[in-house]
Amino acid sequence: MPDDLGLLLYLPHRELENRVFAALSRAGFDDVTPAQARVFHRIDRDGSRLTELAEAARVTKQTAGFLVDQLERAGYVERGPDPTDARARLIRVAERGRRAIPVCVDAIAEVQREWTAHLGRPRMVALLDALARLREITDLDL
Repeated sequence: MPDDLGLLLYLPHRELENRVFAALSRAGFDDVTPAQARVFHRIDRDGSRLTELAEAARVTKQTAGFLVDQLERAGYVERGPDPTDARARLIRVAERGRRAIPVCVDAIAEVQREWTAHLGRPRMVALLDALARLREITDLDL
């Protein structure tokens, strides 16, 4: 039976995610869930509105609000005024969130180095290119 595309995409993603969460835990950021991370990862550098985060993470506004509330209580994000709309609030990465980001970046880089060693540089470059091209038709934020 040929390998299932969904499984082929899921298994490496799960491994990468597990490695990132293990690194976060070792660094003292052991209170983040995958659902929270999916919302956190979509916060724009200048902040994002809740509706934007919900759309980008492909969850309801209520779910995004619940996850942002949890992240805010844990100190990863903060809400503040939107300078372009006095009625709106922006969600921004807070200090604790900024400290967690390099841990994630380093874990991902380590996995990428291991996968490059396993696949060889040409295959890894081709994989990254193919995934980036697929993102053009699958990511709502582009």
